[in-house]
Amino acid sequence: MVQQEKIKEITERLEKGIEELFESENYKNYLATMSKFTSYSLNNTLLISLQKPDSTAVAGYNTWKSLGRQVKKGEKAIQILAPIIYKKKREDEGEEDDKASARRDKPLSEETEKILVGFKVVNVFDYAQTEGEPLPEIVHKLDGSVEGYADFMKALRGISPVPVILQNVEGSANGYFDLINKFIAIDKNMSQEMHVKTGIHEVAHAILHDRESGIEKDTAPDNESKEVQAESIAFTVCNYFGIDTSNYSFGYIAGWSSGKDLKELKASIEIVRKTAQSIITGIDKELDLIRQSRKLEMSKNVEFPKQEKALHNRSIKL
Repeated sequence: MVQQEKIKEITERLEKGIEELFESENYKNYLATMSKFTSYSLNNTLLISLQKPDSTAVAGYNTWKSLGRQVKKGEKAIQILAPIIYKKKREDEGEEDDKASARRDKPLSEETEKILVGFKVVNVFDYAQTEGEPLPEIVHKLDGSVEGYADFMKALRGISPVPVILQNVEGSANGYFDLINKFIAIDKNMSQEMHVKTGIHEVAHAILHDRESGIEKDTAPDNESKEVQAESIAFTVCNYFGIDTSNYSFGYIAGWSSGKDLKELKASIEIVRKTAQSIITGIDKELDLIRQSRKLEMSKNVEFPKQEKALHNRSIKL
């Protein structure tokens, strides 16, 4: 009961923290900045990926300049296609058709017809190709260490439904749950706090969202809900064990949320609490087993010299 109450208290703090983030000046600046980045078509996304696979944020020269950043000298542009639009004015002659009838009381107006006439090549640059003022962030990577880190990671591996490995992870991802090959990869080039948080996040995905065995496989939440669920569980479990991930988790969840009403989190709050409780209970049991095993090993090491001495004395007598 005490565990359930503590989990409820942590998730309530999570909701409050994200709501406060939504009202912060930093979040408003973040939204204003993000609005300057174009949403690229599938074809342009593929072109960017082919030319610079590790791209994170892409924009034109002038856009970067307006954000206080300058393209570094000698950087090679990423080339994408931009539509060429011809604008043609057309006069509303007020003919008595269905549309005109529906708006006959409105004054006659000129409308602009947009016609696609072709495409042109334009140059864009990735964030890493620029320098200057940093972009506002709402997600900040954790850089701290974790007391009992090795034991905690061993316990996490013990409760994970799939193997958990540390390795180089390409791109900007901290880790991933491989749905096909059934394993969790965590980028080894991160802090202990990020390893623990990312590990719990991906274990939550494996428990909830595996296509064959996931608890949520039949309800099929969308990607936004999946990410909110996994990160909310990571925040709850980490905080239960004294690891504060709010600098990362609040912004991450806000970024995946559809709005300030926290729809995805509120709809998932019970599954978040139940899954977090299950993971916490499992980790506690694994940690107890690790401690017991260590005590047993230590007691053997203490007794061995006595046995060795007795055998030595016996050999002298013989």
